[in-house]
Amino acid sequence: MNWRRETVYIFIFILLVGLSSLCGKKKEDPSLLTLDRIYDSDEFSPERFGAAKWLKNGKGYTTLEESSHKGKDIIRYNPETGKKKVLVPAKMLIPEGKSEPLKIADYKWLEDRKKLLIFTNTERVWRVNSRGDYWVLNLETNNLEKLGKNMEPSSLMFAKFSPSGNRVAYVHKDNIYVESLDEHKILQLTQDGSELISNGTSDWVYEEEFRLRDGYRWSPDGEYIAYWQIDDHGVGTYYLVNYTDSIYPQLTPIRYPKVGTTNPVCKIGVINSRGGETTWFNLPGSLRDHYVPRMEWIPHSREVIFQSLNRLQNVNKVMVGNINTGEVNTIFEDKDKAWVEVMDDFIWLDEGKKFLWLSERDGRRHAYLVSIKIEEAQLITPGKYDVINIEKVDEEKGWLYFIASPHDPTRRYLYRQKLDGRGQPEKVTPDDFSGTNNYKISSQARWAFHTHTCFDTPPVTDLIRLPDHKLVKNLVDNAELKEKVEKLKRSPAEFFRIEVEENVLLDAWSMKPYNLDKHKKYPLLVYVYGEPAGQTVLDRWGGKRYLWHLMLTQQGYVVVSIDNRGTPAPRGREWRKCIYRQIGILASRDQAAAVRKLAEKRDYVDSERIGVWGWSGGGSMSLNAIFRYPNLYNTAMAVAYVSNQRFYDTIYQERYMGLPKNNNEGYKKGSPVTYAHQLKGDLLLVHGTADDNVHYQSTEVLINELIRHNKKFTLVPYPNRSHSISEGKNTRRHLFGVLTSYLKNHLQKGPK
Repeated sequence: MNWRRETVYIFIFILLVGLSSLCGKKKEDPSLLTLDRIYDSDEFSPERFGAAKWLKNGKGYTTLEESSHKGKDIIRYNPETGKKKVLVPAKMLIPEGKSEPLKIADYKWLEDRKKLLIFTNTERVWRVNSRGDYWVLNLETNNLEKLGKNMEPSSLMFAKFSPSGNRVAYVHKDNIYVESLDEHKILQLTQDGSELISNGTSDWVYEEEFRLRDGYRWSPDGEYIAYWQIDDHGVGTYYLVNYTDSIYPQLTPIRYPKVGTTNPVCKIGVINSRGGETTWFNLPGSLRDHYVPRMEWIPHSREVIFQSLNRLQNVNKVMVGNINTGEVNTIFEDKDKAWVEVMDDFIWLDEGKKFLWLSERDGRRHAYLVSIKIEEAQLITPGKYDVINIEKVDEEKGWLYFIASPHDPTRRYLYRQKLDGRGQPEKVTPDDFSGTNNYKISSQARWAFHTHTCFDTPPVTDLIRLPDHKLVKNLVDNAELKEKVEKLKRSPAEFFRIEVEENVLLDAWSMKPYNLDKHKKYPLLVYVYGEPAGQTVLDRWGGKRYLWHLMLTQQGYVVVSIDNRGTPAPRGREWRKCIYRQIGILASRDQAAAVRKLAEKRDYVDSERIGVWGWSGGGSMSLNAIFRYPNLYNTAMAVAYVSNQRFYDTIYQERYMGLPKNNNEGYKKGSPVTYAHQLKGDLLLVHGTADDNVHYQSTEVLINELIRHNKKFTLVPYPNRSHSISEGKNTRRHLFGVLTSYLKNHLQKGPK
C-alpha cells in the first residue's frame, strides 16, 4: 500500500474513533445524583432568610441587603404596609481611611435605635466565630468608631451597650472591660483572666455542654455587671497533636474534664461597672461539683437569679443572690430520679415577679408559672403532651405560644395556651403545614417569620400574622431548588412505626430505590444517632445528608433511620429517661430489634446485607451495633465516635450515666470497646485527629483492642480536622467519597 494512502487511512480511522467517542459520551443525567453535584457545587444549596431582627416595639424588623455601594445596607420593613426604609446605608459603615464598608457578621441596636453595634472581622473560638472587632455607629452624628482601638485585631468578645447607651462592656483576653463612648476611656474591671481563668466567658466544657459563651450581664440600671468566672486549675489536660504544619509536632493543650475527674471551679460574682472588688455569691457545697449554666438579673431589681445543678444533674435549684452580701436563697427546685434539663432562658411575667419553667415532674414536659416570692409552681399546659420549647409570651392578651406535637413526635407545630392554664391548647399552625414548623415571633406576638419544611422538601419562609397565621408575604420560596429536587429519581419517604416489644413502638423513616422490585432483595443501610442529645426521625429537610442518602437509594440501597427509646422525642418522660445509666445498651438493643423486624416483615430487605453508619453518638452506636450484634450487621461506618464512655466529658456523660464509681458496670457495658472482640463484619473508622470534642484517643484505644483480637478494619484519619471534619479544601467531598466507596466495596449495592 502506498505510504501516503496508508497515512490518510490511519488519519481517517483516528478521526472516526475520536468522533465516535465524542458522540458516545454520556451526558450527566439530571435525575441522578453524584457526589460532585452534592458536595462540589452549590446546585442544591437552599436560599435562607437570615439576619432578620424584630424591633423591640414589635412594629417592624430589620434585615441586611446588598448595597449599591458594596457591602450591605440595614433595612427596616413595616410588616403592616410592606414598606421599607434604609436605616443604615453601607456607605455609613466605611471606616476613616478605608474604601469599603465593614462586613457585618452581627449587629445590635440600642433600644432607642440611636446607636448601632457592629460585629466584624470575626474568628472562630471552639465552635463558632465569637471573637472579632466591634464598631459603634452613632446615628445622630454618623460617627463610626472602633472599640478597644489599641487592642489586637479580632480580640474582643460579646460587646454590649449599657442600658443608658453611653458605655459598652466587652471581654478581652478573659477579662471584662468597660469603655465610655463619650471620652473613649477604657476601664479593666477584672484582673486575673488567663489561660486557666475565664472572666465573662466560658471554658471548653461549659461552652460545649451548656452552650455558654457570653458570660456576663449588665444590671438593669447599668451600675453593676454580674459575670461567670471559670477556673480550670486542676482540670486534666488533653493535647491535640498537629503533625503537618511544621517539621516537628505542635501541641495544643485543652483543659478537658473527663468522666469522673476534676471539674473546673465555677463562680458567679458581681462588680461595680465603674470598678472595685467583686462580690462572690456563697454557693453551697463544692465549687467543683456543681454547675451554674444560666444567670441573669431579675428585671427592675438589683438581684441576680441563677440555676445551680449538682454534679449528678438531677437537682436544679433556682437561686437569688444578694449583691451586697453574696448570700443566696433557693426559691424553686426541680428534681428527677434521672436528670433534669436546664431552662434555657428566664422568661419573665408580672414585671419580674414570676417566670416560666419547663419541667417533667408530672411525667410530661409542661410549662409552669413560678413565683419568686413564694415557692409555688402553677401548671399552665395540662394535658397528655410535651411542650418542646417556648416561643413567646403575649402577656397583654394572656397567651403562651409554644412548639408541640401531641399526636406525632416526628413533626413540629405552633400551639398557644391561656397563661392561667384554663381551656385546651389551640393549634396555631394550619393543618396543611404538615412537617416541621419553626417560628421567630415579634415581641408583641403579632407577627412571625414562619419556616416550613418537610423531609424531601426544601424550606419555605413566610411573614405571617398571628394568631390567625395569615400569610402576609413570602420571604423565601426555594422554588428553583424544589423543582430540581422533584426532578430527581426518588420514591416518597415513608414514616412508620416498628413494634420491638409489647407496646414499645419506635418511630422510623425509610428511603427506597425509585425502581424497587419487591420480588428482589436490597441492601439495608441504617443511619443512627440514638443518644439523648438528638432525634434523626423528623419530618424536615435534611440538606446534603438527605441528598447523599437519596443518591444511595438511586444506586440500589434501602436507607432507614430509627429513633430508639432515650432519644429526646416528645413522647413523655419515661420514653426519654428509661435509658438512664445504660447509654449504648438499651439503645443498641432497640435498634437491633427494629432491624430484625424490618428484615422479617419486608421481603425486599436482604438480611445478609445490613449496614449501619453514624456520626459522634451515632458513630458510637454504629460500633455498638456491629460489635454487640455481629450476626445481624455486616458493615459499619463509624465517624468521630466515643469508644469508651470514660473518655468523654463530665457534664454530658455523667448526666446520663451517673458517676463511674457508682455505675462502673454500666460504663463498661455501654462502651463499644468492651465488645470489639466480637467483630465479624467489615468496619470503617473515620476520625479527625484535631477533634477537641470526641478525642482521637477513642480511635487509637479501639485500634489497640481490635489488633489484640486480630480483627481487621479500615482507618481513615483526617489530619487537624475537628469534630465536624469540615476544615480544609475538599474535605467533605473526600469524606463522603470514602463512605460511598466503602459501601460499594463492602455492602454490595443493588438488588439480588
